[in-house]
Amino acid sequence: MKTRTIGNTGIEVTEVSFGCASIGNLYRKVSDADAEAVLQTAWKAGIRYFDTAPHYGRGLSETRLGRFLQGRDRGSYALSSKLGRVLSPSPEPIAEADSYIEPLPNLVSYDYSGDGIRESFEQTCGRLGVTRLDIAYVHDIGAYTHGAEVNAGHMETFFGSGYEALVKLKEAGRIGAFGLGVNECQVCLDVMDHGPIDVILLAGRLTLLDRSAEDVLVPRCVAAGTSLVLGGVFNSGILATGPVEGATYDYGPAPKEVLDRVAELQREAEALGMPLATAALQFALRHRATASVLLGTSKASSLTRNLDALKAPVPAGTGALFD
Repeated sequence: MKTRTIGNTGIEVTEVSFGCASIGNLYRKVSDADAEAVLQTAWKAGIRYFDTAPHYGRGLSETRLGRFLQGRDRGSYALSSKLGRVLSPSPEPIAEADSYIEPLPNLVSYDYSGDGIRESFEQTCGRLGVTRLDIAYVHDIGAYTHGAEVNAGHMETFFGSGYEALVKLKEAGRIGAFGLGVNECQVCLDVMDHGPIDVILLAGRLTLLDRSAEDVLVPRCVAAGTSLVLGGVFNSGILATGPVEGATYDYGPAPKEVLDRVAELQREAEALGMPLATAALQFALRHRATASVLLGTSKASSLTRNLDALKAPVPAGTGALFD
């Protein structure tokens, strides 16, 4: 599989990557065997960049991924996780939390300070069984997750000491690159105003449906040499299912205007002889700013289907759909 470089760091990632939210029991319980199977499918397909986070099953995803990677040459794959959430043991089992079913029994606190960044980093390395990360993303900082008032405090804390902690971890060789893992554009611009970042894992804002990153953020990233890893390329479902009843957009029921827009995109794609889901994947892979397209699923069959769609020839005339 082809690789692309993250920013100016020399970190190489495969152009398709595997996102490990689903193997943290997102929306449904996943067996250890099924988690192993989908990771094996990714590896056999040539994927060598894996992304996870403490948030995904409160450490379950990291633990499962670490078990899978154990014994493999550390130089043969790229690994990223996310910082800013510190886990601590829960006195009771947890049935469900943040849409994760039967997560590990851990409590969560947000901490974007230098101490919090370092603590979450060391916790993550422990669960993954590694001593360094190729990429560290500051996770879910921004008004989208926290609201404007609460996030103002988080930003002050991060700029006060968290950002510098990332710089020091990079200088020490504990991380190869750092940036943000978020669902919004504005916080990326705010952080880039503070100091350079190598990469942004941007979910849902540079897709066939939602191109809100293109006006300001993409040109800024291109000029700064900041790479984009694209997550949420189906906008949490609707670009995979089409505008069907119960379709989801941005982790909730799709509003009518979104359903209508997706119906239009589906007609355009099918007129070119291309399924909507394939068009969504191909748009993300072919975008000029893309370093890697993140695929996340707990089912080996779903991963194989999406990988096949990415290999499919793109019909002539897609420029009007993708531009």
